[in-house]
Amino acid sequence: MKSKIWVALLLLYIVWGSTYLGIKVAIETIPPFFHGAVRFLVSGVILLVWQKAAGQAMPTRKQWVSAGIIGTLLLAGGNGLVSWAEQFIPSGIAALVIATVPLSLVIMEGLRPGGVKPSWQAIVGLVIGFIGIFILAGPAEISGSTTELNPFGVIALLSATVLWASGSIYSKSADLPKASLVSTGAQMLLGSVSLLIVSLSTGELNGWDPTAVSGRSLVGLVYLITIGSIVGFGSYTWLLQNAPISLVATYAYVNPIVAVILGYFFASEKLEPRIWVAAAIIIGAVVFINSKGKPQVKKEAEKILVESDKVK
Repeated sequence: MKSKIWVALLLLYIVWGSTYLGIKVAIETIPPFFHGAVRFLVSGVILLVWQKAAGQAMPTRKQWVSAGIIGTLLLAGGNGLVSWAEQFIPSGIAALVIATVPLSLVIMEGLRPGGVKPSWQAIVGLVIGFIGIFILAGPAEISGSTTELNPFGVIALLSATVLWASGSIYSKSADLPKASLVSTGAQMLLGSVSLLIVSLSTGELNGWDPTAVSGRSLVGLVYLITIGSIVGFGSYTWLLQNAPISLVATYAYVNPIVAVILGYFFASEKLEPRIWVAAAIIIGAVVFINSKGKPQVKKEAEKILVESDKVK
């Protein structure tokens, strides 16, 4: 069993770490929000048809509403903004910024009525984490970088972390199907509708020629649908049933490193010293926050952490 757990965990590390590069490739010739709409429409339909055939109950009307809210926050808001930002931001850096989702979770959990207030350790972790973000995305003159990051791309990524955190916190008390694959399929399906609405309302399809889509972008999209969504989440679900959640949650520390390395080798993204310094600080802050909480708070944080990225 241990060997199966580590194989599944390694698969999760690589697959979900590679989704940022997959997005980068897919949006080369496919509009970012529209690519997400297609990706999650197909993935959601596949999951729901599969689960329906397996005899699982489909969502109730109330559960569809909950799934729609979560899907909109996580996919249209979180994933959609990441896809949009990757037009201007390297995939590895995008992954590092998104790794700060637990920081947003701590803040939003503390602000919501009845939420758990952050301990002094969590506050220290937040300060450390935001120092890492500043090193990563701050002015090139201060960080010593030769690359100036697009400020709108950085803002979009930081906004994505807030929306991901909002959807994850809402999911804690939402009425959702008991079968996790049914829940995820419903979120993907309704999230794809929200992504399509955003795509149409922003006019990103105006002047877009579908016949100009490259084979490379199609491969990226198919990879995200099959490997990123189906295989990745299949490994995730199996691990939740067979491994400690604290072990499953370690993907959040490994994925950004995998994304940075893949971006370097396959997208010619720069590996500057500030990236590794920022990565060490950001991931260290997340580990510190997750390791210093009270047992119950820590347990909830780990559950939210894996919930927040289950639709990668």
